[in-house]
Amino acid sequence: MTAHPKYVQARREAYDALDLIQDGDTIVVPTGVGEPPTILEALSQRRRDFHDVTISQILPLRPFEYIDPDTVENVRHQAYFLGGPTRKGAQAGWIDYHPNYFSEMPALFREGYFPADVVVSMASPMDQHGYFSLGLAPDYTMAALSKARTVILEVNPNVPFCFGDCHIHIDQVDAVVEDERPLLEVGLPTIGPVQQAIGGYVADMIPDGATLQIGYGAIPDAVVMQLLDKQDLGVHTEMIGDGILSLVEAGVVTNTRKNIHRGKMAATFALGSKKLYDYMDRNRALEMLPVDVTNDPYLTGQIDSLHAINGTMQIDMIGQCGSESLGAVPYSGTGGQTDFGRAANRSRGGKSFIVLPSTAKNDTLSRIVPTLTPGTHVSTTKNDVDFVVTEYGVAQLRGRSAHARARALIGIAHPKFRDELTQQAEQLHLL
Repeated sequence: MTAHPKYVQARREAYDALDLIQDGDTIVVPTGVGEPPTILEALSQRRRDFHDVTISQILPLRPFEYIDPDTVENVRHQAYFLGGPTRKGAQAGWIDYHPNYFSEMPALFREGYFPADVVVSMASPMDQHGYFSLGLAPDYTMAALSKARTVILEVNPNVPFCFGDCHIHIDQVDAVVEDERPLLEVGLPTIGPVQQAIGGYVADMIPDGATLQIGYGAIPDAVVMQLLDKQDLGVHTEMIGDGILSLVEAGVVTNTRKNIHRGKMAATFALGSKKLYDYMDRNRALEMLPVDVTNDPYLTGQIDSLHAINGTMQIDMIGQCGSESLGAVPYSGTGGQTDFGRAANRSRGGKSFIVLPSTAKNDTLSRIVPTLTPGTHVSTTKNDVDFVVTEYGVAQLRGRSAHARARALIGIAHPKFRDELTQQAEQLHLL
């Protein structure tokens, strides 16, 4: 890809680059599409050559063969957020789950709470000044780079060269592995009538000029599809995806009213289509930044009119959100939900939305409950919740009494559960 002498010296086959890994190392891998598949496939093939190696990552997308209960003494996965490839292993106990706020992960690496011996990452081709871009996911990776002994990059011409704090120089790189496969693409989720109704309520409460934090999922995308009549929206988010790109293409997102990063979108990782990745390449309208910049509640709370939209699986009548476990069984992770909820509450003119369908399991279970299922991990506390939205309406909890919260939440529950919830609230002396 280039004739730079240091690049040529660093270039290796993936299988050989793994010789730089030592027993006992912790290997840090970026979020999602930032994970380097050629390197991790080679590691899977060689996993029995190692002992006590840990893979540290917040959200893997591919079921690599090293994620294997039979070889955890060789290579073990450490998860900061659970997804499809890691959920069953964490529930069975052979994948380690580490609770955390996404915004604090860089500090945890820098301060030594999380080890970082090796960093492996996808990277763009090197520019004429010797820099690669890790723009698919600078997240906590930039902090891990500052602590790592060894850096191995998977350089792919399909990776966009992004602007922002997401660059590494060839002098910092120990090995380069080249590959040209297409980047992993993640399509938009299916939007049903429930998601459409929830999205409509939220969209109605987002004013022109607001700055959005919006994640992946049917409800966030239902919100996006109903914002096409807005003007001068901004984006400061954790994840940039195709939903946000559709607003940019429609001229709805201009970022001109943002008081911080004016004229630019800000995000910490990308997850979408080739069209999105092509849009990101050398685009001055987008900055890819570490997660302690995008998600920090103090910094992000200084953005005016920040509107944050996040989902939960269950909420109790006082406002506690169980967003990451099914009872005591881990399912996902905290991610940035609490970060952005707190930031939106600090923001002048901001709003924080917790969104959820009113029921689960074909309307047989209410997601609004008197108390959370025993063992549930509380993701967002009662003190941080502002608006709660189901397909039956909006309940504002912030600044309201426990009694008023219970009444408001019962009012947006599925009608078949409202009488039962009222009786339960009376038993809890909430009504």
